[in-house]
Formats: sequence, structure tokens, C-alpha cells
Amino acid sequence: MQLDPALPALNQTVLISGPGPFVLLGVPGLVALHAWLSVPVFLLYMAALAGNALLLGRAAADKALRAPMYQLLGLLVATDLVLATSTVPKALAVLWSLSGEISFEACLAQLFVAHVAFIAESSALLAMAVDHYVAILPASALQGTPDRYSVVGIVAVAAVTHGACVMATPVALLQRLPYCGQQALPHTYCEHMGVARLACGDMRPNIWYGLATTLLSPVLT
Repeated sequence: MQLDPALPALNQTVLISGPGPFVLLGVPGLVALHAWLSVPVFLLYMAALAGNALLLGRAAADKALRAPMYQLLGLLVATDLVLATSTVPKALAVLWSLSGEISFEACLAQLFVAHVAFIAESSALLAMAVDHYVAILPASALQGTPDRYSVVGIVAVAAVTHGACVMATPVALLQRLPYCGQQALPHTYCEHMGVARLACGDMRPNIWYGLATTLLSPVLT
């Protein structure tokens, strides 16, 4: 769109339509230290990848580690890998000044996957606690209950479904908002309210939904 140079700067900003691409600025107030901050982030990410991959490989290779408790641990490890991989590589690209730009669609995908993994991780921890409780119950108390092995698969599906249902609404709310040219995100990754603040429409539904899920999710779990 061609803009009239005679228009005030504010009006030109308003005329810029369409969401993104956004620019991730990194850690506010610590831009000069980005190179130093990237060192512990990179090392922790490598440790997380190596440690979690080792756990998954060990569990897959040893038949003795295929009990429900270890399967749930594998689910926890998988969600941890997804959560880290959906955010850290882009964060490192920002800290290393390689690429801070991210499209609107990629931004929504990142926040959706990261938050679903976080919610699924919480559900996996809950399932592990319940599994430990069931393991110490007397056999008479378990009559008529589903087999623990089948429950693990149900828990995995339920955890991902729960996270997807919770995060579908914020994504829809962000897509309905109009964006007016503001592109700078003061973060190393996309998050719900950070993106909503770039909109020039009514973001109260986003605020109330974000507050409700933050307060209710831990209580319901």
C-alpha cells in the first residue's frame, strides 16, 4: 500500500494493516548482554536434549522399563522436549542476533505448541502421582478398574487434548484482533498477551481468558 508522505506518522501507522511479521527483541533492558545470556541458555538446552534423549533411549531398549510408571516418565520427557524445542532455538537466534523476525502464523504456532506442552506436562505429573497412589492400593480395591497400561495411553491423549482445547481459544482470539503496524515483541518467544498488546482492537476477552486459565488450570489439576 502506498502511503501519502504528507500524512502524520500516527495516521500512517494506523493505515498499515495485516498482522506481522513480528520482531522479537529479546530480554528487555539486557540487549547488550544477549551474547552472554545465550551461553547458559544454549548449554541448558543441550543438556536437556541429551538427558531426555538418553532417558527415552534407555526406556525403549530395556523391557524392564516399560511399566506404566516409566511410560508416564516417557510422556513427561516428551512434553519437556517439545516445550524446549518450540521456544529455545528461536530464542537463541534472537540472542545471537541471527533472526528476530517471526511471521504471525509461526508466532501463533509457537505459542500454541509451547503452551499445550506446558499443560500436558502438568497433566503428566498428575498422572504419575495417581499411578503411584494406585500402585500401593490393595488388589481388592482395584477390582473393576481399567488396566494401568491402557490408562497410560488414555492419559497421554487426554493431556494433549486438554492442552489443545485450552489453547484453541487464545489463538482464535488473537486471529480476530486487528493489528495496526506495531511489530516489536519485547520477548525471546511469542506468548499470548505479548502478541495481544500489539493489536489496536479490544483485547479485554484475551485478558479475561488468560487470567481465568492461569487461575483455574492449577486448581483443576
